[in-house]
Amino acid sequence: MSTPDLRRWWVRLAQAAGLVAIGLLALFDLRFSSPQSPAALLLLVVRVGLAAATVPLWLPAHRLGSRRLPLAALALAVASLTVTTGIMVLASGGYLLGGTWGLAESAGLIGVVFVVTRWGAARLVPWAAGAAGLAVAALPLRAGTENLLVIFGLLQVIGAAGAAGVGLYLRVMAAGRDRAIALVRAEQRAEFARDLHDFIAHHVTGIVVQAQGARFVAERDPRRVIVALEQIERAGAETMASMRRMVGVLRNPDAPPDAPLAPLAGVTDLEPLVAGFNGAASVPVRLHLDGDLDGLPVEVSTSAYRVVMEGLTNTRQHAPDARSVRVAVRRTPDWLLVRVADDGASPRTAPARGHGFGLIGLSERVRALGGTITAGPGVTGGWVLDVAFPLHPAVTA
Repeated sequence: MSTPDLRRWWVRLAQAAGLVAIGLLALFDLRFSSPQSPAALLLLVVRVGLAAATVPLWLPAHRLGSRRLPLAALALAVASLTVTTGIMVLASGGYLLGGTWGLAESAGLIGVVFVVTRWGAARLVPWAAGAAGLAVAALPLRAGTENLLVIFGLLQVIGAAGAAGVGLYLRVMAAGRDRAIALVRAEQRAEFARDLHDFIAHHVTGIVVQAQGARFVAERDPRRVIVALEQIERAGAETMASMRRMVGVLRNPDAPPDAPLAPLAGVTDLEPLVAGFNGAASVPVRLHLDGDLDGLPVEVSTSAYRVVMEGLTNTRQHAPDARSVRVAVRRTPDWLLVRVADDGASPRTAPARGHGFGLIGLSERVRALGGTITAGPGVTGGWVLDVAFPLHPAVTA
């Protein structure tokens, strides 16, 4: 089972436990309530209804920034406060209600506070959470105004504040991670675009130079080739201008527009990469190449190089106890398969959890090419990074 699936199961399990707890508390409220009049019976039904009304707020999954959730929570809190005020007025200081004041409703409202602070629209969260917290604090006053009941109200406020703190903490953590992932993906896309630019610029520059030279050669028979050569020159120059404009948007605006183009590293450069790793690290790396690796699409070749580089970097940083690393690159008629595996025993976290932004950025590059990437513990231990690049489908954004 993958990490996201496991996380969803934990969330569902917590929701099921909360639902069971609410049900048990509702039974407790009913068991120890003894309405002595039709009005008291009606209020008991209202209390149970308010407790049940909290369930649709905290049980379903919500999207971040939901406006309906805090508005519904605000309406529910107002309804609870209205009932509490009505009971206090009708009781006139006495004990109109027998038994508890509504433990199920208290627990449900605390759950609402948590859900609202975690998922609600930021502008509405303080109002909704504050109103729900006030409703929770006032609930014990339905049974009277004794000091002990006031203390229970304060304890429930502390519980609501704790729920709000946990919800806010999870919200901030998720927002920070989302920003970090978005930054990594943006940087990876920019790097990918620069790689493509450098490659295309190198070859298109050659086309332009050849076309310019051929114009002089073609003067012997201009009618046959001069028109075609002019079109090649025009198309090449336009392509260069378009590519430079695109990279100008992605690069640092303070960088010079005619910065020198760096040569691209691809599959054919894996042997120097592995040799450099072996010279700088104590972990021996074995490289195995299978199939004809010439003529690969440049985006596939450069991305495969980046996969190996990231895999070796991951091993160096997170598997200091590894004794060997295996790098395998295999070409089939339709795929280029890349694997980086080590035998380290140090525990590592999959990229879908709190770490591994390098692998997240690499995933963005791989998926942009229509490929697949997996990273996780190997069957016999260690860590395995597997990537498959399609050789024929078009690149998708």
